[in-house]
Amino acid sequence: MNTKLIGIVLIVIGIVMVVWTGFTYTKKEKVIDAGPIQVSADREKTVNWPPYLGGILLVGGILIVVTSKKSN
Repeated sequence: MNTKLIGIVLIVIGIVMVVWTGFTYTKKEKVIDAGPIQVSADREKTVNWPPYLGGILLVGGILIVVTSKKSN
């Protein structure tokens, strides 16, 4: 894989992670499972990451793009 492409992907992922610091999704979980009777409920789950992680990916992607440009 081309290193310039990897750098660009890291830049895009870094920008997305800085702008959106997490997301929420809904998962259906069984509350009661007693033979033929099943009760389920929707539970909201949250995934968060620190914004500085996106910044690190962004800077790393920029460094990869800049250094791959010099070596070509």
